Amino acid sequence: ISVNQEAPPHPDQVSAPSLLDLVVSLGTHDAQFHISELGTIFCYQPGTMTYLAGKVLTHSVPKWGKGERIALA
Repeated sequence: ISVNQEAPPHPDQVSAPSLLDLVVSLGTHDAQFHISELGTIFCYQPGTMTYLAGKVLTHSVPKWGKGERIALA
């Protein structure tokens, strides 16, 4: 669980490469979810649930404007 924390670009350390990780976004923010290898930026609004091969794909959540962010991973 992380609260109001930016997530610098990183692959997950404890995941298995063959498994998908679930990341849930909660709060009142307007953040974005970046996946470096794919060159993609996704809207990461509260209530968003993302399945991701976190051990394989470098991902991040940069600083956002207003609001609170809680991430469950």
